[in-house]
Amino acid sequence: MSRRHRKSAAALVYDAQSSEFAPRVVAKGYGLVAEMIIQRAKEAGLYVHEAPEMVSLLMQVDLDSRIPPQLYQAVAELLYATFLERATHFLAVNDEAAAIVDYQAAVDLLVEDTSEAQQKLIELTSQTSP
Repeated sequence: MSRRHRKSAAALVYDAQSSEFAPRVVAKGYGLVAEMIIQRAKEAGLYVHEAPEMVSLLMQVDLDSRIPPQLYQAVAELLYATFLERATHFLAVNDEAAAIVDYQAAVDLLVEDTSEAQQKLIELTSQTSP
């Protein structure tokens, strides 16, 4: 089976508090390796996004390299959705501090519309302020 038809996966690491601007590709592979990447991410409670087009682009980035500027917007939008999803989870388990961190990270991303994260951040910080 050709690589085109085998499952592929790429893993990114991004620290919103870091001085590094761009996420880094920390794992990638095809077939069994791809399945292991996905399994380990899920076991670790990490967000797994399945977008073949994005994975295809990330597979072209060298391992342990930062993503290129051409991918910033697409990855920022993915991270925005990830931060919103995690923040919602944190609220569901009554961890407002963690939710605030993720909403702030979402607001800080350079995406077109951060209004949802901004509104939630305002609501949470006004509730926790003395």
